Amino acid sequence: MAELHRYKNRSQAGKLLSQALAHYADHGSACVLALPRGGVPVAYAVARALHLPLDVLLVRKLGMPGHEEYAMGAVGSGGVRVLQPEVVEFFKLAPGVVEAATKRELAELERRERSYRGDRPPPQLEGQVAILVDDGLATGSSMRAAVEIARRHHPARIVVAVPVGAPDSCEALAAEVDELVCPRQPPHFRAVSQWYREFEQTTDDEVKELLALAWNDALAAPLDARTGG
Repeated sequence: MAELHRYKNRSQAGKLLSQALAHYADHGSACVLALPRGGVPVAYAVARALHLPLDVLLVRKLGMPGHEEYAMGAVGSGGVRVLQPEVVEFFKLAPGVVEAATKRELAELERRERSYRGDRPPPQLEGQVAILVDDGLATGSSMRAAVEIARRHHPARIVVAVPVGAPDSCEALAAEVDELVCPRQPPHFRAVSQWYREFEQTTDDEVKELLALAWNDALAAPLDARTGG
């Protein structure tokens, strides 16, 4: 794979992604919502470049038993669950297996919610442009859960933005949102990690550090403060 087709790291990917989102720079009613953990460094770079507030939208992938990287669905804040029915059916997964994974991942989601946000209230999305950012789009299940969560808060517009994604997943998700921005959709997509030279796991501490920087930055003021919510 040619090096020029790979991002150096998530931060560089975010800076380049922001160029494709330049029409939202300094938008008075837009915010960037990161999918932790890997989406946070990307979204932080996007928010900084576009002078937009940053927040997080928590989702957790439901991994296949024994193959956790392969998603059979995802869960998100507020009890949202999105399943990949074709995966569940193909592997003949018993309902108990899916429910056990759901319970486990919801517990981890709640832990992260407390860790990342503390007492900070969630952003007020009603009437806003919600730009959902992750480090890539593979099956799309996690992002689909994030879209469903955002939609329940009645934003004016939902935008999905990722640096790289599987073409079929991008096409399917584009039909479900107002705008999908994905600069690189390689035909031989296998995993998000293959399109980065550096793809170490983002830690909780890194997430909290970037959020603290964003929330203390006048250029990335909290959305509720900007809108008086």
